[in-house]
Amino acid sequence: MVKDELTFNHLVGSILEIHKHLASQARRALNISLTLRNWMIGLYIAEFELRGVDRSVYGDRLLTDLSRELREHQISNTGRRQLYNYLL
Repeated sequence: MVKDELTFNHLVGSILEIHKHLASQARRALNISLTLRNWMIGLYIAEFELRGVDRSVYGDRLLTDLSRELREHQISNTGRRQLYNYLL
């Protein structure tokens, strides 16, 4: 790169380019992480349904009660229907 090519517009363009590239990578990483998180949530629920010491206390209310508790802890995407989908 020649020194006289380094203009303000070049600076802005370079920053925009790296921002777009790394933002795209961050979105992919986030999607992978959330997919793994949801899969693990489903696994934990399935394990609880099979082996949970107090599973009989919750019965049919398990996903409803779990959803309420997780939302109180501000964990996103943990509605009853979503938790059910994580089990599949």
